[in-house]
Amino acid sequence: MSDTFTRRRVYARRASVFGGFVALLGTLVLSGPAAEASPPTPPSAATARTQLASLTVKAEGSSDGYSRDKFPHWITQSGACNTREEVLKRDGENVQTDSSCAATSGTWYSEYDGETWSASGDVDIDHVVPLSEAWKSGANSWTTAQRQAFANDLTHSQLIAVTDNVNQAKGDQDPAEWLPPRSAYHCMYARMWVSVKYTYKLTLDSAEKSALSGILNGC
Repeated sequence: MSDTFTRRRVYARRASVFGGFVALLGTLVLSGPAAEASPPTPPSAATARTQLASLTVKAEGSSDGYSRDKFPHWITQSGACNTREEVLKRDGENVQTDSSCAATSGTWYSEYDGETWSASGDVDIDHVVPLSEAWKSGANSWTTAQRQAFANDLTHSQLIAVTDNVNQAKGDQDPAEWLPPRSAYHCMYARMWVSVKYTYKLTLDSAEKSALSGILNGC
C-alpha cells in the first residue's frame, strides 16, 4: 500500500511533540522554500485523458493469494542505496546520508498534505498505485521479476515520499475511495495514477475511471 497496514506504528509521539514541532515547521517555512517531492513528471492531463480512455474497464479482481512478499521491494539500486533511500534523496532537500545510505538529515515536503518533515522516519515511500491494487488489476498474473520492477520503479511516477500516516490512511484504496488531503495535488495525482496503470497495462473498475475522469476534466 502503500499497503502499510501490515506495519503498525505508534503515533502518540506526534501528540507529545506537537507544540515543539509546529515551531520547527514555522522555522523551516521562514528559512527558505520547502523541499519539493519530484517523481518523474507524468504526461499532461490531456494525454492522461487519452490514456484513461484506452484502459480496460473491469471489475476489480480478488486479493486471494496477494502478499507484499510477491512484490520484492526496496531492492538495491546503486552502491549501498536501496529504492527507499534513493527516493528519500530524490524527493528531499539537503539530504545527508551515512555510509550505509541511510538518511541522517534533510527535509521532506509531502505533496499529499503539504507538511514538511525533518526526520526520515516520518516519511513513507508511497506506491502511487498500491501493490494490492496492482494485484487486483492484473499483476496477479505477472512474474515475480515483473512485480519487482513495478514495486521499485524509479522511471515512472509510481514512487513518492509522503507523510507516513497519510500514506497509511490511503492503504490500498483507489481514487474513487481516497485522494490526497491536499486538493491542489489531485490533478497531478490522477495523472500519475493513470500513467502507471497505462504503462503496466493494468485494468480499472468503473468507479475508479469515473473518479479519474472527473479530476482530469477539471485540470
